Amino acid sequence: MNTFIHKSEESIALGMKYIYDLHRTMLSQSLILVYEGEFTQEITKSVLAMAERNMDSFGEKGAVKRKVFNIMVECLQNISKHADSYRKEIYGKNNAIFMIGKSDDVYIVTSGNPVFKDSIDDISRRIDSINVLDAKGLKQLYKDTIKRPGGLTEKGGAGLGLIDMARKSGHKLKYDFETINDELAFFSLKTTIART
Repeated sequence: MNTFIHKSEESIALGMKYIYDLHRTMLSQSLILVYEGEFTQEITKSVLAMAERNMDSFGEKGAVKRKVFNIMVECLQNISKHADSYRKEIYGKNNAIFMIGKSDDVYIVTSGNPVFKDSIDDISRRIDSINVLDAKGLKQLYKDTIKRPGGLTEKGGAGLGLIDMARKSGHKLKYDFETINDELAFFSLKTTIART
């Protein structure tokens, strides 16, 4: 009995330290919003509303808020798109993470979600082809993508989300993949938006 109580108290103490460490990490990284879990339509709406309230509390300029909001929507749609293709009965929950950080100069929107490993090459190729373009090239790619035979898919996208994120942010998209298991990898995407 004493051992159980000791272990229980020890795990509570570790959990409390973890909360403090997480708090310090969020402060040091200037994170203003972090959500980890499954993304439903209701949760997505709540995350967007919280982010908007945070930006309002900073007195953020309308043009910057619109850019950040548009990029957040694209990130959340990307997470939902991958969740739709996910076979939960085989792979379990499709937990993802979404974060917004703020400094004096920029907002940083970061998302992360599991993807099938066989999609890594396609995602990498698409982002790399976007990152080599300047603003004029991105605008042209956007127009060409809309006009491409077949048009928009039934979900409303034709690969436009990543192009739009790069256009609105004015920065290169940063990404990474970490192996989860033989079939899955964790896809992280980071977008920087200037506050000027």
